[in-house]
Order: sequence, then C-alpha cells, then structure tokens
Amino acid sequence: MKIALFSDVHANLPAFEAFLADLESRRPDAVYCLGDLIGYNIWPNEVIHEIRKRGIATLAGNHDKKTKGYAYELVSADNRGYLNTLPAQIKLEFQLNSDQLNIVLAHGSTRSIDEYVLEDLDETYLLDMMTEANADILCVGHSHKPYSRIIISEDKVYRAINVGSIGKPKDGNPKGCYVLLTINQDSAATARDSVHVEFIRFEYDIEKAAHAIIDSPLPHELADRLRKAF
Repeated sequence: MKIALFSDVHANLPAFEAFLADLESRRPDAVYCLGDLIGYNIWPNEVIHEIRKRGIATLAGNHDKKTKGYAYELVSADNRGYLNTLPAQIKLEFQLNSDQLNIVLAHGSTRSIDEYVLEDLDETYLLDMMTEANADILCVGHSHKPYSRIIISEDKVYRAINVGSIGKPKDGNPKGCYVLLTINQDSAATARDSVHVEFIRFEYDIEKAAHAIIDSPLPHELADRLRKAF
C-alpha cells in the first residue's frame, strides 16, 4: 500500500497544482494532508476547494486556526467553517501477519499543534511522546524541514518522519516536497527496513507564487523566502 503524505501548502496554488499533477502520475492508494492549507499567499480558497473536492483527509494546522491578517481574512466563511472542523490527529492501524503497525499523523506533534518535532529532538523525549501516542511511526509537518529518523528501543523500531512542505520549503531547496510511504505484507514494528519512505521533490512556478505575494499586501520578504527556501 502506498500512502502519500503532504503538509504546509500555505495557499500556494501553483505549488499545489504541481503537486497534484505529480501525485496523479504516482497513483497512491491513500492521501493525507497534515495541515496548514492557508497563510503566506493569496489562494487559500482555491487550495481548500481542491482538498474538499478530492475528499482528502486533512488535519488542522496552526495557521488553519488563525483569523486575523490579510492572508487569513481571504478565507471564505464556508471554508473557515470547514477548517474549524478539522481533526488534530489521524491514526492508522495495520494488522500485518499477526503484528500491529500504528501510524500517527499530526501537524506539530501529538502533544501540541504548535510544537516542532525537529530531527535533533531529544531521543528520550521523542520516544516518550511516541509511546504515549502508541505510535510506531509518527508523521508530522510544521517545521517545513523533511527528514526520516529511526530509533531502536527494546527490539522495536520507531520512526519519526517530517514530510516537508508543499508550498513553503525551509530546507534550502525551493522545490515542493512530500512523502510516499510504502507498507507491504512484511512490514512490522520490529523490522527496520520493512517500511519504505520516499521523499518526492517537484518543480513548480515559483515566480508566479512570488509575484502574487509582491502584488498583495503581504510582506514582500515572503517572496524571497519562497525563492531561497528559508
């Protein structure tokens, strides 16, 4: 089973459209969004429309809860109502060969929508969080910095994944980023390499997105951040 995971579109329609085109070429079995559909650009309603039209299961991001400021006031009343119903977490449970594999999806962390689960987060703290959430695999967004980290504890493999950002990367690579997670019949919480994680980077019209910012009341520095991915 191939699962596509993406996050942090941030109202960047050119990036989102390029992502959707790339996604369709890969034909995943399931698609989940880890939040932050809005903020930082001028197309929140267009992005939300596509999410709703396609029935993509979506988490609430911290920006999805904001209402003040130009980028947030662009959101229609109907779409605001939709954002206010989004869940904080999604849990996927797989029963494979008498072994259970639990995948938990969150925006920031399982403890807070605003918490950053960075690659160098203290191992004990991360394990405590994942054990508390009963997560063999924890997938998050929020930091816009993709990584896959493995921790082995008591013969069990824990994996934390940041899926990166579709519309506002911050890792020095301006290409959009998302993850394809492959689960097969041999996948297990006790096997290190039984779950395949692939980071997909894709091109999009960055200048179109940047000029939309420049032509709006948004801070012009956001356009430069898109170009340089910081």
